[in-house]
Amino acid sequence: MTRYISTRNTADVLSGHEAVIAGLAKDGGLYTPESIDVTIRPEEILNDSYQECAVKIIHALLDDYTEEEIRECAIGAYDEKFDTDAIVPLRGIRSGWLMELWHGPTSAFKDIALTILPRLLTCAYQKENRNDIVSILTATSGDTGKAALSGFADVPHTAITVFYPEIGVSPIQKKQMATSKGDNVEVIAVKGNFDDCQRMVKEAVSSKEVLDACKGVTISSANSINVGRLVPQIVYYYYSYGELVSHDIIRCGEPVNFIVPTGNFGDILAGYLAKRIGLPINKLICASNSNNVLTDFLETGHYSLDREFITTMSPSMDILISSNLERLLFMLSGNNDVKISAMMDSLKQKGSYRIDDVMLQKLKETFKGYWTSEEQCAATIHDLFVEQNTLIDPHTAVGVSAMERYQKETGDFTPAIVLSTASPYKFCKDVYFSITGERLDDDFEAMDALEKLSGVKVPANLAELKNLEVRFTRSIEKEDGLHAIAERMKGLSDAQN
Repeated sequence: MTRYISTRNTADVLSGHEAVIAGLAKDGGLYTPESIDVTIRPEEILNDSYQECAVKIIHALLDDYTEEEIRECAIGAYDEKFDTDAIVPLRGIRSGWLMELWHGPTSAFKDIALTILPRLLTCAYQKENRNDIVSILTATSGDTGKAALSGFADVPHTAITVFYPEIGVSPIQKKQMATSKGDNVEVIAVKGNFDDCQRMVKEAVSSKEVLDACKGVTISSANSINVGRLVPQIVYYYYSYGELVSHDIIRCGEPVNFIVPTGNFGDILAGYLAKRIGLPINKLICASNSNNVLTDFLETGHYSLDREFITTMSPSMDILISSNLERLLFMLSGNNDVKISAMMDSLKQKGSYRIDDVMLQKLKETFKGYWTSEEQCAATIHDLFVEQNTLIDPHTAVGVSAMERYQKETGDFTPAIVLSTASPYKFCKDVYFSITGERLDDDFEAMDALEKLSGVKVPANLAELKNLEVRFTRSIEKEDGLHAIAERMKGLSDAQN
């Protein structure tokens, strides 16, 4: 059985379903496979449907669930909520392919994992015969929030609270969250950035004020710090590889490159896990926006927060503290929890840490980082539309820009797949401006104009937003985050008891 251990204390050991319930370790560490003992060869998933591929891969890593339990979760998650049977179709572009991850209920890649996580969590609770409330605390830089709210709405024995930066998400993302349905959901804006939101969620698991309020309530997370988020993201790497094989673009066993727009490092870490269990990945290109902390780190091995935080047109990547990087460093260190704890403490206390040359060399064997300016991002959106009539959002544009620069710089034209992480209509004002040079003030006016310009239909969930009632308007100071969480826990406890 695959065991999951904390990156900061290897004596903290859980099974897969226990790690799904826990979310984050009590010491602030992230549950990570103790060892990667499974192998899934790409030929094993050829011609599989997305659901079949998901069953094989998720069950291999969360193997204390039965295969039938995983199958029920996958079939329930990947159904008509997605607007294509392929779930994640591929689209050819210049120099590579787009893996379109935004065909789910909230038009962002987070739907892939957050439609199945509530089912995995419910199944885990049934295994434990528990009836307490799981309080899902989630920080979002834009897309995770709505996907989590949609996935957990009215799920029995759960409640979800989402924190997002009041300034720093797109107006469409904000309205998606503010209009969320469900009796068990809450949305709170924070006067700060994503890192502030993420910090309060992480600190909640060890806060005395919060824990004292948790009577009959267990805290968990829907962020990619939860293995139940991370493992399902491995699936689309395998599935897209199988699609290239089935379309005779590559032969089975040949390598591919993946380019991943990256903020919190979860999506690209799933690619690394795919490589570890047998997918022939040559390079993972880490594509960042102007908040280029990861680009610098992958080049130098020095992680430093001593830099300006920049609000960009790709807000889901406006992150300086990339949580899932901790998992990667833990694996590269040979599960050295003492070393990782020291690094994370240095990051918290001094705002930086440095890895040794051996770890840096291991990093560079697989990863390469590029960052894209706002001007380059806009130009990429414009050129791809003008040349190929292909609409992409700013996050995807960061990925396409990184792919083309990598190919030009290295001469490596290994077949390349860019993870296209969101519908362009979630960022319609910036996409429309990038293409036309005209700035429209109203998001829904921009949405209509972009649809007329491109002939690409607006996803139904975004088209209906204009007329939905706003339910959530609360805003707090970042210093009040733990108190707000404690209040939420007390309210859940009182309702439970």
